Amino acid sequence: MAGHPLRHPSFAFRRHHHHHHHHHPEPSPTPGPQPQPQPGPTPAPQPPPGPAPAWPTFTGGVSYAGSSAEAGVAVYYDPTLGQAGLRNAIDLIADADRIVLANESLFGDTAGVVDVLVYAIGGETDGSGGADHSACNYQDGGAIEVCAAFGNPALVSALFEAELSECSMNGRLCGLSTGEALSRWCAISAVPAGTLDGFASGPAWDQAGRPDFVNRTDPTDQNPISTGCGMVFLSWLQRTRGIGLGDIARMMVNLGDMGTLAMVYSSLTADTLPNAWVLFSQALAGLPKGIQSDDPFGHK
Repeated sequence: MAGHPLRHPSFAFRRHHHHHHHHHPEPSPTPGPQPQPQPGPTPAPQPPPGPAPAWPTFTGGVSYAGSSAEAGVAVYYDPTLGQAGLRNAIDLIADADRIVLANESLFGDTAGVVDVLVYAIGGETDGSGGADHSACNYQDGGAIEVCAAFGNPALVSALFEAELSECSMNGRLCGLSTGEALSRWCAISAVPAGTLDGFASGPAWDQAGRPDFVNRTDPTDQNPISTGCGMVFLSWLQRTRGIGLGDIARMMVNLGDMGTLAMVYSSLTADTLPNAWVLFSQALAGLPKGIQSDDPFGHK
């Protein structure tokens, strides 16, 4: 699992109905008329917006940490993680509105309602368990699980954006190498450089002999070789052709499941389809350090 982190579970598109233990605040007695409360500096914790959703994989009890001020992203965490897990949740609440705005600017859409659960996916607390949700849309995929990353809030935010971007693909590119590369690039774009270096798949593509996943799309989001090809190709498009990630994202969603990276290139440059692989290959040959990351054209 850690090797293919930003993934949907293999049972994507099936809804899982689990019974959760919800934490409801105790009702307070109301003896007669109450004095008007004075505004204080720290508001009391708000109750959750509703019952916690059915999560894709987690079946234990969850605690509600709070919701972001603008987008209303409700963040939950596994209370067995203790203070470090709660800190991940609180930091995500503080950053969630920024992530939602960045994602909306990439896709030109408006985010739906999402709930996020921070827990130790695969037993990991360093973020390496990745993230998942049940579908690439807001209707069925809005319950997002992200791996706890103790002391590394930027990684939790990146994992959140990886899944949020897939919701914005609106049912397209799901479970394909193209969509996986796009979601990872969206995550990279939202956080400081280097945050996602542990998830790099570009080198795996390089070591496999650089097979052509530009003219054909791999029908899986679990293959680091085809995902890696997409990562390096999108590095090339952005860094050497000056094409913004938002333009790439909207074109990829527009082309849909039948789209290839060559079609994305051709549509955005008005160049011929064959030139995508030809020019990309020439540019790769000119990289002095080869492919050591997902962004070799950005690492000078």
